[in-house]
Amino acid sequence: MGNRLSKIYTRTGDDGSTGLGDGSRVAKDSLRVAAYGTVDELNSTVGMVLACDGVDDAVRETLTQVQHELFDLGGELCIPGMAMIDDADITRLEQSLDGFNEPLPPLKDFILPGGGMAASCCHLARTVCRRAEREVIALGRVEPIRPQTHHYLNRLSDLLFVLCRVLARSSGHGEVLWEHERRRKPNA
Repeated sequence: MGNRLSKIYTRTGDDGSTGLGDGSRVAKDSLRVAAYGTVDELNSTVGMVLACDGVDDAVRETLTQVQHELFDLGGELCIPGMAMIDDADITRLEQSLDGFNEPLPPLKDFILPGGGMAASCCHLARTVCRRAEREVIALGRVEPIRPQTHHYLNRLSDLLFVLCRVLARSSGHGEVLWEHERRRKPNA
């Protein structure tokens, strides 16, 4: 690890720029900063899921590993040319996804965000993950980005969706199904 922070404010960003991990400076609203900032936000929302009561050990273990990998992914995005997420990380997500999804009944309807606090927080994490993926793809249009970064986020959003289902069911709240028939009007 580099220098330890003994003073949190530096005033170097007062001009609207920030330092990347390689020492270069970019605007705080650059695509790169937006991408790793949203990955950081995603990591925070995963932390919210972990702070909820009733999250079982298997989900907790999986999401804790995800938090470490998201920190790695943020580092990769913060240091141009850095590679920290690899195919094995994506494979592990797929294996977790398959394991959590296998016992669930097939989904026949869309579900709404809800199903208890943990499931709701997981839905928030899922939507932030989708935004992070969009921002990484936008960055990749103007700067070289390894495909593993957005592959990881794509698989993670799928895993988070399945974990929403798991958490809603284990909480006793159940999944909140979208009532698509509610708008049907009887023939007049």
